[in-house]
Amino acid sequence: MEIREMRERLGDTQSEFARRYQIPFRTVQNWEASVRVPPAYVTKLLEDRVKTDLINRKTVVLPRVDPRKRNLPKRSEFVGALSWLQAVREQIGQPVVFALDEALMCQGSFGGRSDEYLVWLYGDDSLSRYNGVVILGNRVNPYQVQERNGLRYTDFNRTLADALANEAILDMQGITEALSRYYYSHASSLEGIVIAPEYEQAFERLANDAINYYDS
Repeated sequence: MEIREMRERLGDTQSEFARRYQIPFRTVQNWEASVRVPPAYVTKLLEDRVKTDLINRKTVVLPRVDPRKRNLPKRSEFVGALSWLQAVREQIGQPVVFALDEALMCQGSFGGRSDEYLVWLYGDDSLSRYNGVVILGNRVNPYQVQERNGLRYTDFNRTLADALANEAILDMQGITEALSRYYYSHASSLEGIVIAPEYEQAFERLANDAINYYDS
């Protein structure tokens, strides 16, 4: 795909595309006007990012318990969140990338809930055979994946983006608490956080809630 086609598929203006992928605005202008040609590896990287952003975050409704499906280990049976997620990964038996609240648990920025039922992740559609599994997409950009204690999970920026994309059906306590910790651990700053243009207004509301989280 050409840069213009990538941008138009996302529905972004040049300015929004530049902000989304942290590219100087003038660079995007020059690429589209053929004043300059991006290196082949940059075009390939951007194309992979755009394709991933277009197909993921497809959740619409939360799954209900189905007696015909298999059950995963219960959160209440484990003392720590990481030991629970390791048990979940072992039972699933195939590569997954944990997302949303589970990613925050991996990051150590949210402890989770003892009655946790949903497991948010990126992985194969066959994982819907388990009760409680919510598949955000089949793949996620490897540059947005981290690993800890043998668990793979989305980094904070991707986790935040996924939370804003699914805000209508997500309990936002975990991401609000995590963002609050981020803010105060970075000297009362949100520097380093990157927000896609379509979520900027929602992020402003979330950031306000996060900053005042421990005052309420």
